[in-house]
Amino acid sequence: MANAPIDIILADDHLIVRGGIKSMLEKEKSFQITGEANNGVEVLRLLEQGVKADIALVDMNMPAMGGIELTEHLKQDYPELKVIILSALDTEKYVIKAFKSGASAYLLKNISTAELIFAIGHTHQFGQYICAELSGRFLNRLLTIPDPITNENIENIEFSTLDVEILTLISEGFTNQEVADKLFTSKRTIENHRQQLIDKTGSRNTVALIRFAILNGVI
Repeated sequence: MANAPIDIILADDHLIVRGGIKSMLEKEKSFQITGEANNGVEVLRLLEQGVKADIALVDMNMPAMGGIELTEHLKQDYPELKVIILSALDTEKYVIKAFKSGASAYLLKNISTAELIFAIGHTHQFGQYICAELSGRFLNRLLTIPDPITNENIENIEFSTLDVEILTLISEGFTNQEVADKLFTSKRTIENHRQQLIDKTGSRNTVALIRFAILNGVI
């Protein structure tokens, strides 16, 4: 028995773009376009009317309700429906925002037909996808991040539970007095302990101390 086609709702306020995508996808027997919309409001209306969809392929920027806001609604009301964001925005912050809102995939509008088809199938089956251009760019950025500078003598430095508590609170922005209040001790005790930690780790100041603690996995 053949697998059922993947039901797709298309949402883009540019009719030419939407028509082009529809034309491409309709050539695939494994896809079925069940609905079209100009914005997120219309997508929600289609679903309320009973239109079936496994995938919502939506533009990031649409009038009335854009892709991000729509994704948030769909995640809450239709958690099984996977959202693929199609966007011209290629900066990292938009990609992160999309996935945090609940999107399953993020594609740039200049992707090839072959990748679009692959992305829909992959997202439907496995849950997440990011287009090749963006994933390659992000990987290159990760590869250029310098290795953490760690103290070779970290094994010789012991950190007590109190050390870790104080370092954690300092890293969260609490003042000496606030740390003292939380640990039921005096401000002077915390100041002394902080200085001891600076000396013990060979750090120049508190900022360097916190950086040391994070890079070496102390906190």
